[in-house]
Amino acid sequence: MAQADTVAVKETPKTYPVIERVAANAHIKGMDAYVEDYKRSTEQSDEYWAEKARQEILWFRDFDVTKNGHFENGDVAWFLNGQLNVSTNCIDRHIAKHGEKTAILWESDEPGVHRRISYNELLAETCKIANAMLLQGVRKGDTVAIYMPMIPEVAMVMLACTRIGAVHSIVFAGFSSDALKDRIVDARSKWVFCSDEGKRGGRTLHLKKTVDEAIHGLDFVQNVFVFKRTNNPLLDPKEVDMYEVLPRMRPYCPAVWMDSEDLLFILYTSGSTGSPKGVAHTTGGYLTYAHCTAKYVFDLQEDDVYACVADCGWITGHSYIVYGPLSNGATTVMFESTPLYPYPSRYWDLVQRYKITQFYTAPTAIRALMSHGANKVEGYDLSSLRILGSVGEPINPEAWRWYYEVVGKSQCMIVDTYWQTESGGHMGVGLPGAAPMKAGSCGLPFFGIEFAILNDQGEELEGNNVEGRLCVKHPWPGLARTVYGDHSRYLSVYMKPHPGYYFTGDGAKRDGDGFYWITGRIDDVLCTSGHRIGTAEVESALVAHNVVAEAAVVGVPHRVKGEGICCFVTLIYSVEPSIQVEQELVKQVRHVIGAFASPDVIVFVSGLPKTRSGKIMRRILRKCAHGESDSIGDVTTLAEPAVVPEIIEKTKAALEGKAL
Repeated sequence: MAQADTVAVKETPKTYPVIERVAANAHIKGMDAYVEDYKRSTEQSDEYWAEKARQEILWFRDFDVTKNGHFENGDVAWFLNGQLNVSTNCIDRHIAKHGEKTAILWESDEPGVHRRISYNELLAETCKIANAMLLQGVRKGDTVAIYMPMIPEVAMVMLACTRIGAVHSIVFAGFSSDALKDRIVDARSKWVFCSDEGKRGGRTLHLKKTVDEAIHGLDFVQNVFVFKRTNNPLLDPKEVDMYEVLPRMRPYCPAVWMDSEDLLFILYTSGSTGSPKGVAHTTGGYLTYAHCTAKYVFDLQEDDVYACVADCGWITGHSYIVYGPLSNGATTVMFESTPLYPYPSRYWDLVQRYKITQFYTAPTAIRALMSHGANKVEGYDLSSLRILGSVGEPINPEAWRWYYEVVGKSQCMIVDTYWQTESGGHMGVGLPGAAPMKAGSCGLPFFGIEFAILNDQGEELEGNNVEGRLCVKHPWPGLARTVYGDHSRYLSVYMKPHPGYYFTGDGAKRDGDGFYWITGRIDDVLCTSGHRIGTAEVESALVAHNVVAEAAVVGVPHRVKGEGICCFVTLIYSVEPSIQVEQELVKQVRHVIGAFASPDVIVFVSGLPKTRSGKIMRRILRKCAHGESDSIGDVTTLAEPAVVPEIIEKTKAALEGKAL
């Protein structure tokens, strides 16, 4: 181990105590209980996870080896020789006691238009879809692409795949036909599920048209299963009208026994090279981890109405809309729309209407709602809320406090969850009945996750108040097993950078209390005049100013500093860009972080380049800041591609006015 010689971590901010009404009936109550379980989960990892797997998961055949393999070999495996089925765990085992309980509560793009699907109904519909798939030749091990809107049928298709042992590959229904085609080809998906139309934010998404373009020339695609929302006819003989076929299907389908290490799903995530990685998760380990994280992080209780307003096209939707909540027998809310449609109180209307107890969203959405003011929250009864979750990126302290005080009325626990597509479930998060909170910190490691912070030489830094590269010391059940079809890439990205560790690719601080703070991707840590500055720190300082709606920070070449700080800023509706505002923001960053972090360039823009899931595409901003806008590439998969030309133009103008 190395002594900490990194930049000193500042004095930690205010600690918010555990809310007693939340802790009263929590699964894990108090820090002593957390520490005891955490110690056992890391010091006796095999015994801990064997116990959890047997307590929480239904196995057709018990496993006889809890864990095998090592990070450096890329051969980690869990619960060997055990057999189970994911759909049985998510549906069948709840039928006897809770068959009439609502499993999925769906609200459409239009407020108040909803469906309730009981566990009995979910079983019947899932089995009908599974039987329709079998009729068309889908078998265990086959890969099925899913390109669907946020309707209940997307969860049913996922579960139907798991029931017969097919591997699903969900592609977010906002990707272009080229992006969809790339993923169909890479996974060799012979079957595709889609809807002819999707609705989102008042807009119509022509999904079937995108699928038609994507599969053009792909002779290996055998069938397209279509859930029709229009009266448009299906013309191609390979197309299957699901609403016409399903009434003829038997409402029961026997579940296939799956080995614990059988492939469950592939989910594509962007790589640093721009080439998507097909992250592959297996059955037993993933389900155990998704189940346990959902249970303990959201403290799921029998009568809860739990809402994650993400999309099933991302890992958050897989783990915390479908598999985690349903395996726990919860009522899970699916939401088709956006936070601002048709009014900026849509989320709070949702909470009030369905008496939601846990609400899980992204910092991007929180900041967007903040910009509309607290008055858009007032007047709604949010007293049912117990836990508020944040996911997708580090949440800046200002947004955290708004979420806590304005939405939660200082009476809800905030779980700021740090994790990855590759982790399968939460890695860093304070449990709501046990851990106090700090605005902007992801808290403490989840059970079985033993973090290590390494310096640039790969040496582990001891103690608290250290900063460096965030790694994990030992395997956990939810770890992805490979990059589909490219295991060497899996090893090179995650295992080889620091042998013996799993490398997250993120930078982090561990403060004086042992709480973790994510500073951003390692390639989002700037080195300016010898100072290491996390882009997330500068972004947090900027958005703490009351005129800033959102900010993103990247490095820019600088003759003196080596790397300067370039900030892209959107202002709240009532404020126009000006030299005075720019000066105020520079002063703000100097005050919050220090003079060494002063922005060199501030570019005021009307919007930032975001994926459909709300993540800011900093790669595009880097290209603009480096004068490489000609090589930005395809932007059609962005939520608002039109912002890119404006960003290019305004960045050029801003850089021309600076002597860097």
